Amino acid sequence: MKTLLVCTSVSHGNTRRMAQAMAQVLDARVVTPQEATAVEPADYDLVGFGSGIFSQRMHPDLLGYVRTLPASSGRAFVFATSGLPELPFAPFTRPLVRLLQARGFHIEPTFTCRAFDTWAPFKPLGGINKHRPNAADLTAARAFARRLANGSTTAP
Repeated sequence: MKTLLVCTSVSHGNTRRMAQAMAQVLDARVVTPQEATAVEPADYDLVGFGSGIFSQRMHPDLLGYVRTLPASSGRAFVFATSGLPELPFAPFTRPLVRLLQARGFHIEPTFTCRAFDTWAPFKPLGGINKHRPNAADLTAARAFARRLANGSTTAP
């Protein structure tokens, strides 16, 4: 299965580390939105779109890139790292999932992970979730990628 991971990781490299862990399992290419062309995802069987979370939103570079994509019938998934947990009634991945669905992608489950965050209110404290993503988080990312690769997208 040919896989592409489009990832924006700007603050501490958290999302890039998650993407690289998944890429090990999926034998995927990891690129930034600036490195990928709008037509490139059409050449892949599965495309992951990932970002850190900024003020409860995916990074604008990633959202802007997805808006340039032509219609697709491919498989896609969303992944994210964040300092705060995702709220079940207002997931921060939902807008990107909906944007991808509007482009015609078949959406696989999402993957989120807590990560080191030094956003303004946490900066005086030295940040939150220090040492994350950790080994367990990276193991979970690889397990998620294995389920995608095997076509089994339910939890183990």
